[in-house]
Formats: sequence, structure tokens, C-alpha cells
Amino acid sequence: MFKKQYRAVIHLFGFLIYFTANAGATEFKVDPAHSNVGFTIRHFVSKVSGSFKNFEANFRFDEKKPSDSSGKFIIQASSIDTGNEKRDNHLRSADFFEIQKFPILSFESKKMASAGVGKYKLAGDITMHGVTQPATFDVEYLGAARDMEGKTRLGFTATCKVNRKDFGISWNKAMDKGGWVLGDEVELHLQIEAVEQKK
Repeated sequence: MFKKQYRAVIHLFGFLIYFTANAGATEFKVDPAHSNVGFTIRHFVSKVSGSFKNFEANFRFDEKKPSDSSGKFIIQASSIDTGNEKRDNHLRSADFFEIQKFPILSFESKKMASAGVGKYKLAGDITMHGVTQPATFDVEYLGAARDMEGKTRLGFTATCKVNRKDFGISWNKAMDKGGWVLGDEVELHLQIEAVEQKK
């Protein structure tokens, strides 16, 4: 009898430790209807912007202890949209994303740290075109509110710069008077609204 009670106490103690360690980080799911995954790249003497229409993400966020936060973002490469069908089809081809071979882009977080009031540095790995590279997003927390269903919603913006050549995406064309059609640096900018996932 004593051994059973002892084991029960040990299990309860272990559960309390786990619960306390994870209690602050609540799970959220990105609401794609109120979010945007965009990018900008230099083209000749200006910049062209686009976005990905099909994406999903789940993450855990603890405002008071950001190191307990974590998450993963999944994007369908075929959903790229720059407002020009011919250009989008070229971007889906082997010159760029090669979507038949690499249909998914992803970001998996490794570490989140405070960078001031409402600001964070989110480090992790971006996988694109079959290549994984480290990247760090500058994140701004826009706040929280309850929706019509009583669920908590969070808002964020996140920005990051990557070099497309680091992912094996190197297509370009030289201009007659020097220079190149496309820049190498790509600016990523996310507008995120996420909904609390009730247990």
C-alpha cells in the first residue's frame, strides 16, 4: 500500500513540474484569413513584392518567458503570387522554387529572446529549395484580445532578410549596360494573427 501511494506521489510531483514548466506558453494557430506572408526583391531599379497564399503554423508563446516559445511555419511553394501569372509560373519552375521537387518552404524556431518592450529576436532554420539555413526574424508583438468566441488572439509582425543564393536559387540575367535583373537579397515580412488553441 505504501509503495502504491509513494508511486502516486512521485507521478503527481512529476506532472506538477511539467505543468509548471509549460504553463506559461500557450499554443496558438495562425489564422491565414487575417495573416500575410510576403516578400520583396530588387528588380532592375525598383522592387517587386509578392506573397504566399497557402500556409499554416502552430506555435507556443510566453510573453514573460520568451525562451519557452516555439513553433513551425509551413508554406506551399506553389501558392506564390506576385500579381503576374507569367512571372509566377517562372518562379514555380526549376529556375527558382522548382515546386515539383520542393513543394514546401518552412521555418522552425530554435530560440526566442527579448529585444526590448514588445520586441523579440526569433532564431531558427529556414528550409527552401531543399536547403536549410539559419535565419533570425525581428518580431514585434502587437498585443492580445478576445474574439467573439472568447478565444484569445495575438498579433505579430516579423521581418528577416535572406540571400536566395544561399538556398541554391541563383537564376539571373545580365543587363546590357551592366548590372543584373534581380537582386540576391530577399526581404521577408509577415503579418500574423493567431488564435488560441483550447486544450
